[in-house]
Amino acid sequence: MIGCLATLAPAFAQENLTTAPLRLSLLVTSDLLGDQCRRIDTPDAPPLAPLSLHRTFHDDFDEHPLSSGKWETHYTGRVELPEADYAGGEGSELERKSKYNGEQQIYVDPRYRGMASTPLGLDPFIVRNGILSIVASRTPPTLKALLFNNEYVSGILTTQKSFSQKYGYFEIRAKIPLGVGVWPAFWLLANDGGWPPEIDAMEGRGQRPGDIVMTTHWRVPVTGFVQDCGMDFSVANAWMDFHDYGALWQRDRVVYYIDRKPVLDIKAPAGFGDPMYMIVNLAMGAKRFGGVGFVDAKSPDVVEFQIDRVSAYQIDSY
Repeated sequence: MIGCLATLAPAFAQENLTTAPLRLSLLVTSDLLGDQCRRIDTPDAPPLAPLSLHRTFHDDFDEHPLSSGKWETHYTGRVELPEADYAGGEGSELERKSKYNGEQQIYVDPRYRGMASTPLGLDPFIVRNGILSIVASRTPPTLKALLFNNEYVSGILTTQKSFSQKYGYFEIRAKIPLGVGVWPAFWLLANDGGWPPEIDAMEGRGQRPGDIVMTTHWRVPVTGFVQDCGMDFSVANAWMDFHDYGALWQRDRVVYYIDRKPVLDIKAPAGFGDPMYMIVNLAMGAKRFGGVGFVDAKSPDVVEFQIDRVSAYQIDSY
């Protein structure tokens, strides 16, 4: 389900989008929902009601993300994504990419040794003036064999060990990088390790400037089949300007936001009952996600996914 969004404005003029306040008010749809997702940034938008929330997690990246204890740099614990691609130990490749998705990077950190006997000292995380950059770069030829012959080294941050929450609003403020094979994302997975559910608050299609995708994934209880429903939105200069991308998860619905304006919602599917944790990553290469493609000679040698902050809120009434 594809759509375009010409202009975007904050839901409440008094909210300063450059900050993550301790308390937040969002507009939320309040009518009955069908089983499919729908755009709600249209002239005939459904009725909206205010919802108050309080902040439960925040990182504005004034320091290196590994200094705070809030983040892990690879998938941890049990993660039942397709083909069990993350079942390997910490020293393996499997916790640090998804072969199912056709990814061509490996997620590294300064402590990661790959197939070497000592850490390789690769750091894909750079902090400048309160902005975190997750940097993807072509793998040095001398290290390629030690890194399972992946074309790129990049980074992932997950709160799987430190923070998860049932219901609430989850938000990233970021610039969306461009290029052949470039695939940035901010998303949620269930803390019990099952898959789905999955909430993709933001995915960028690297070959389509300003194209932002928001998607809900779930499993149909009767058949066991996995389904998803999502839409594309066009955000002007998303690769040059910071914007807020978020998802509000309630008992009865999931609502997606751009600059805290609701743009998409869907009835909460069955199976959305376990707390979820946050993931922010920069993948390179995709065989199942349109507009990204495989890396090639036209792909940038270095890509930066710039992130101003990541925050989470809980609904006051919950």
